[in-house]
Amino acid sequence: MAEYDLDYKDLRQRVKRSQNLEETLVLGRGGVRGVPNLLSTEGDVQKPMLGRYEIEKEIGKGAMGVVYLGRDPKINRVVAIKTIPLSEEFEDEDLSEAKERFFREAETAGRLNHPNIVTIFDVGEEHDLAYIAMEFLEGDHLNRNTKADNLLPATEVLDIIARTADALHYAHKQNIVHRDIKPANIMYEPVSKSIKVTDFGIARITDSSKTKTGIVLGTPSYMSPEQLGGKQVDGRSDLFSLGVTCYQLLSGQLPFQADSMGSLMFKIANEAPTPLDLVRPDLPSCLNTVISKMLTKDPDQRFQTGEELANELRRCATVLESDGEAA
Repeated sequence: MAEYDLDYKDLRQRVKRSQNLEETLVLGRGGVRGVPNLLSTEGDVQKPMLGRYEIEKEIGKGAMGVVYLGRDPKINRVVAIKTIPLSEEFEDEDLSEAKERFFREAETAGRLNHPNIVTIFDVGEEHDLAYIAMEFLEGDHLNRNTKADNLLPATEVLDIIARTADALHYAHKQNIVHRDIKPANIMYEPVSKSIKVTDFGIARITDSSKTKTGIVLGTPSYMSPEQLGGKQVDGRSDLFSLGVTCYQLLSGQLPFQADSMGSLMFKIANEAPTPLDLVRPDLPSCLNTVISKMLTKDPDQRFQTGEELANELRRCATVLESDGEAA
């Protein structure tokens, strides 16, 4: 059509936009392990599109790709768009299986409807990128509150962890295991006190030893012994990871620390962590008991459900409040 009449209706603008987007994808390579950066064009061009979404700006980078702020122009909805370059991660013979797993896991996560779980609106694939469009969240992830000089009040931590346990209980009842619970996957807005668990199903998408760049499934410091051992995991593995998260948010340090990956894995699988009451003697003993049970090596000896864990955390929070908030 362009060869016949370039001035037909808005054809000239469409061609220019298409060319600009193609240039964007070429110029943008070299970001996160070769992930196309959709905003790396120069000059005054229209906003690039991914699926039906206008890309506004980059808002973060993760191990697997770039996260953008996007907008659905049809309904003026602002979304966060997580991109995953499956073609960069998987060999050609494994790419088809990886894509199938991506859509299957994302669809499963998209069925979750809970006030403490981020809502997934859409999934798709374009320009060699798989993407997930999800609820755009105010606040920040809890990584910023894992250092000893920036800890949240203990009662606030217990409330966050209890509500995260509620969310996990809901997901586990539907046979959905998160597999990568950690502070970076819990968003918290301190004014409204709202919390959202993010990235359900993301870790499972890359559950393969055949990735080009060797993505590690989950984050080793937070993984349960059975997950590190490559065993079949269930919801109790998530509760172990939540125990590591809770310990870190209360103490400013991880319960298991080592100088090498092999040593870390050995400690998680075989050694008890430093008791929380030695690091935070100002906290009630019931909290040390709860976290010790969360971090038990044998899944059968842990809390068996998120609901059971949440109830214990709230009971302990009552004790903490009656004793007065820790300084």
